[in-house]
Amino acid sequence: MSALLPTASAGGTWAAVRDLLRGRRLLALGALAVLVTATAAGLLTAPLLGRVVDIVASGRPASAVTWPIVLIVGAAVVQGGLTALGVTLVAQLGEGMLAELRERFVSRALRLPLERVERAGSGDLTARVTADVSIVAEAVRRALPQLARSVLAIALTLVALAVLDWRFFVAALLAVPIQAHTVRWYVRHAVPLYAAQRVSVGAQQQQLLDTVGGAATVRAFRLGDHHVERVTERSTATVTLALRAVRLITRFYGRLNLAEYAGLSAVLAAGFLLVRADAVTIGTATAAALYFHNLFGPINIALSLVDDAQVAAAGLARLVGVASLPPVGEAEAERPVAVEASVKAAGLGHAYLPGHLVLRDVDLHIAPGERVALVGASGAGKTTVAKLVAGVHRPSHGTVHIAGVAVEELGAAATGGLVALITQEVHVFAGRLADDLRLARPDASDERVREALARVGALAWARALPDGLDTVVGEGGHQLTVTQAQQLALARLVLADPPVAVLDEATADAGSAGARVLEESAARALDGRTGLVVAHRLTQAATADRVVVLDAGRVVESGPHAVLVEAGGAYARLWTAWSATRGG
Repeated sequence: MSALLPTASAGGTWAAVRDLLRGRRLLALGALAVLVTATAAGLLTAPLLGRVVDIVASGRPASAVTWPIVLIVGAAVVQGGLTALGVTLVAQLGEGMLAELRERFVSRALRLPLERVERAGSGDLTARVTADVSIVAEAVRRALPQLARSVLAIALTLVALAVLDWRFFVAALLAVPIQAHTVRWYVRHAVPLYAAQRVSVGAQQQQLLDTVGGAATVRAFRLGDHHVERVTERSTATVTLALRAVRLITRFYGRLNLAEYAGLSAVLAAGFLLVRADAVTIGTATAAALYFHNLFGPINIALSLVDDAQVAAAGLARLVGVASLPPVGEAEAERPVAVEASVKAAGLGHAYLPGHLVLRDVDLHIAPGERVALVGASGAGKTTVAKLVAGVHRPSHGTVHIAGVAVEELGAAATGGLVALITQEVHVFAGRLADDLRLARPDASDERVREALARVGALAWARALPDGLDTVVGEGGHQLTVTQAQQLALARLVLADPPVAVLDEATADAGSAGARVLEESAARALDGRTGLVVAHRLTQAATADRVVVLDAGRVVESGPHAVLVEAGGAYARLWTAWSATRGG
């Protein structure tokens, strides 16, 4: 059953932001000081223009406006230079915080139990690490500097209005109730809407991944119409939420325009009355009107950024929700790893959905150094057993012991040091081939890397690459064949050197020739280890020390290949059918 990864509460999100800011206080204070100075310089323009109006109104000579104009130009130059510096400092602050958050997110995501990731669906994690990171990054690079400038401009402009005459300040405040009500109304509707939209996008991506990634199965079982319907359903839900957001923001701006009209009318009326009463000059009233008019931009920017802030906050909460997860198994990583390890599963039962068992009372014992092949028809439960042994899932019933210790007691880190799982889904990471291999053991020497490749029969083709082991592979680099990619995974297994290895149909995606190569590579990689092989090709079963046959989630036979063939049971029928296929 799907269970999305956690999303942080508002309090948890702000706590994480404060924590990220803690080591950057000097940079934050410096950015604030620069922006305050830049904004204050910009505020000199309105009273200087008012001074020009008073000079003209009094009939003084044109030369009298020289110094006010020079000061206006000087203020503009100072404001421009300091604003550029301040925006740069704010961007530097935001980028540093975002970089640290990304590191925390990736660190926690890589340590998540695979069972939890599978329950959430890879689409949820993918949406967070792509769409949510992009949204937050855009907010940091664009919205955060603009918001900082706008808030300072609004605050200092209101102070300047009060300095001109307190009555202008009071008149300007008439717009505040409308703006405050608009923001409260918007936030009340926007917060749940954007949170639902981010979740909907994650669900949509997960459905697309399931449909595209399982295209072969979808076609084989003629589930195309059903999957198209589900994709359409989740896409429609996402589009519907997006349209609701558009309607919401349109109404938001309409209400802001009303606030601007009310406020400017009040300031102009106050100026008219004060000038008529000789309480202020025409220039002062002009400066007040310019101040309030100049507020339109910062206020609109600040309030419009409420929209971006809600979207970014929703994405940020999803990132913090993962980044703030408690470390899994780090304290357990020091547990000594056994040189030889047995595997013992007793009474295993497992259900992905409540009440739908896919395994029933499975007992499996693998002695240290023994290689066992797990065979059975599709859907028999082979992959489930492999994942339970590897610690990816926890059994619904029964226990799994590695080296005499229950997997639950070992924890994720220690289990990862004892057991390695290699599946048919192999990822080649972008970068140098040698660096890809060192993911399994970062301190591996060049000689050890070459030995690992040689052991799985991959050193020859690796040396033949354009730049040898320094060749860039993966996305954007040299493309490896399916067989080469799988040998790369097996070489990582050799470097990691766990005492127990689980191979889940690791040769399934290769053709006949490639499968034969991979079977030999897998056999070499398993030398000296306790091995559980989910056999896609029965030639792997024939060379194993023992074969375990699963049928409908139960063990129906167990024994050496020759004994089971002679017994004439389920395995013998599988072997006969397999041999006939090869002969045909």
